[in-house]
Amino acid sequence: MKGGFLLLLSFLILAPCLKPISACAQVDPWEFEVYPYATENRGVVELETLNAVVADGFSEPDKGTGGPRFASQSSWYNGNEFTYGFTDRIEAAVYADFSLISGHGIQWSGSKYRLRGRLFDPGVLPVDIGWYVELEYNAVPQFDDTSLELELRPIVEKDIGLFSFCFNPKFEKPLTGPEHNNGWNFGYATGAYYRFQRYFSPGIEFFGAIGDMANSDSLSQQHHYVFPVVWGNLPHGIEYSLGPGFGLTEGSDRILVKFNIGLERFLGAIFGPSSDSAWFF
Repeated sequence: MKGGFLLLLSFLILAPCLKPISACAQVDPWEFEVYPYATENRGVVELETLNAVVADGFSEPDKGTGGPRFASQSSWYNGNEFTYGFTDRIEAAVYADFSLISGHGIQWSGSKYRLRGRLFDPGVLPVDIGWYVELEYNAVPQFDDTSLELELRPIVEKDIGLFSFCFNPKFEKPLTGPEHNNGWNFGYATGAYYRFQRYFSPGIEFFGAIGDMANSDSLSQQHHYVFPVVWGNLPHGIEYSLGPGFGLTEGSDRILVKFNIGLERFLGAIFGPSSDSAWFF
């Protein structure tokens, strides 16, 4: 059972990468994060800063995580997230993204608005399933050719003993710009974690993108990364996840370092508790 689940997970990640055609296949450097099935509790606010620094990247624009105007080398991508738990099963979040570009200073990169939720209670289905809907506004032309994008992301999680496996396939649709008539882009964020200690646990994460599902880049031009990470929950509601990332293809930056830090606090509930019999909200 365990081997079959891992084989299916590997196939879902790697199968789309084997088709050599052409498009833009770039990961989101402001969000090296794998979303779990669990959502924020009702009335809880989380403030989170998501950071990635390119230690070994490209000196030319439009390569690696670099945008159309800026090179990726020595760039610092900073996403700031405000999340609120509306119910026990649905949360909302807004992001403000910034970049520190070598020779260009701090740049506003864009903003995001999303809803994320979970279906049923844990253990009702063979795997725990969640959902994610995001509207992304990008600063153009510095960081993207498309100012507005829609992202849909199913969330699949399976716990086996002290191990947790999370898979986030990503489907993105440009709503404006030269690619708005194209189809959906495909990417993924996935992770495997060992719950060793509450304060300190190891894991491994994978992030990647192939571009347009009907017209993808060759594998050498796609972006795929692996991150060995440590993560944990510290006293006073502090959460962290950090580790180095290594590019797996020629089109990827060679080395990045990510460090995500979050702070949770109960602010107060707007809605009543979710019903035990509800499957959505």
